[in-house]
Amino acid sequence: MKRILMLATGGTIASKESGHGLSPAITSEEILQCVPEIGELCHVEAMQLMNLDSTNIGPAHWLEISAALEENYALYDGFVVTHGTDTMAYTAAALSYLIQNSPKPIVITGSQKSILLHNTDARLNLYNSFVYVTDPQSHDVSLVFDGKVILGTRARKERTKSFNAFSSVDYPEIAVIRDGRLIRYLTPPPYLYGAQPVFYHRLEARVLLLTLIPGMGAEALHQLMGHYKAVICQSFGVGGLPGGGDGPFAQTIGEWVAHGKTFVMMTQVPYEGSDMAVYQVGQQVKEQFPVLEAYNMTMEAAVTKLMWVLGQTDKPEEIQRLFYLPVQHDLIR
Repeated sequence: MKRILMLATGGTIASKESGHGLSPAITSEEILQCVPEIGELCHVEAMQLMNLDSTNIGPAHWLEISAALEENYALYDGFVVTHGTDTMAYTAAALSYLIQNSPKPIVITGSQKSILLHNTDARLNLYNSFVYVTDPQSHDVSLVFDGKVILGTRARKERTKSFNAFSSVDYPEIAVIRDGRLIRYLTPPPYLYGAQPVFYHRLEARVLLLTLIPGMGAEALHQLMGHYKAVICQSFGVGGLPGGGDGPFAQTIGEWVAHGKTFVMMTQVPYEGSDMAVYQVGQQVKEQFPVLEAYNMTMEAAVTKLMWVLGQTDKPEEIQRLFYLPVQHDLIR
């Protein structure tokens, strides 16, 4: 049987009522005890990394999770990370960049209700995660939830309460799990025997995500420039800025770029991505300034990828190369 390590980080799956709302308090061992059937699939050991509401999980914690996976990588055949759902898609994307080309599977999962409740989705999500992580064709980072297997760079939480909380954005689910049976839609080629993953150890957290609304001015973007190394600007439709290449937003982009900062454009529309070449308001901006475009990357992937890129280099040419380098189908052009 395969040896699997489960890393617990908190979240709803591990929550109890505190008297002031739900709060993570259940240990990794207690979580496993709720699903004894997992013992029929593999030898499993548990590690409690942290016990946090995922609202409080950020770049420093992603590095901590990645470090724990790196430290234990040679000792186990696969890994399951239990996590709160609110920032799970960010963590899945971040781990996809921090741990690349992994021949062993790393699965992120959680639940919309505590594992202690009778009508919870936690036990099935956890069991399904072990079904996937023990399959010999599984590798790299993925998210398992409500019977779906989603690439770590393609997951997004789209519902706050329903059990089918996550979707795969602009890319197919790679598999589904029904009644304990794994059904693959996409089977990526296996890694060569002896292949080793690449672990990265730095992230740059000073990335700003700014969503435009009609009538919004550029003042906030100007004022925040001194606090961030990069900005991702979520624009309307296929992408563009109010005023095009002559407006105040364009002038502010010029200031950001002049100060050696990175400016990324993406759409705030959930599906189908951006294309700034379609309209004048976008084309003018791309012609005048060295802005990057996220195209069909998810918001979570664009944010965490930019953090990863800036953690590796501050050279504009290398930033552009790494940002446009596809990782686990995060960018399809």
